Amino acid sequence: MDTLFIVVFGGLIMQTKEIFNVFFREKPAMMLVELKNAKNEIYASSLAKNIDCTYSHVVKILQEMQKAGLVNFDKQGRLKLLTLTKKGTEVAEHIERIKNLL
Repeated sequence: MDTLFIVVFGGLIMQTKEIFNVFFREKPAMMLVELKNAKNEIYASSLAKNIDCTYSHVVKILQEMQKAGLVNFDKQGRLKLLTLTKKGTEVAEHIERIKNLL
């Protein structure tokens, strides 16, 4: 999927995935999209595994996203369930649309 199209950008030929990363940091953007598309409850540890990122990096990014009003942490015992806010869902939908256009 990532190598189906080649896009000319700034005189360089870049694959779709690379051009997407020019505009967005891949891991944070994909975290939002992954949360939006989750079929089951999702926690930081499972999100880290799904996007191939360290747990500590995911938690750091999620804390910033929480401050920005994009995600909520819902404490369930020792675990924190992750959910998108309305704003987070809208941002994730836009990111996904842009990625699909590229």
